[in-house]
Amino acid sequence: MEHGSFTDNSAATFSLTDEDHTIANTVRFTLNQDQMVTFCGYSIPHPSEARVNIRVQTTGDPAREVLKDACQNLMLMVGM
Repeated sequence: MEHGSFTDNSAATFSLTDEDHTIANTVRFTLNQDQMVTFCGYSIPHPSEARVNIRVQTTGDPAREVLKDACQNLMLMVGM
């Protein structure tokens, strides 16, 4: 699920269900390697809830596309 502004596509928060620190930290690391990303961080709203929020802010490119590219790069790195 994506939370963000309809007018500014360069910043958004994405909620991933059934995930934890493992995937969130890996995606955060991959996003921070991208020169188009100005900020990336994640939070887990509550320890008993299997959900991760990942915040992405870019230099102007759509955050959704930058996240998608980072996930594709991550899949290439792990050999999927």
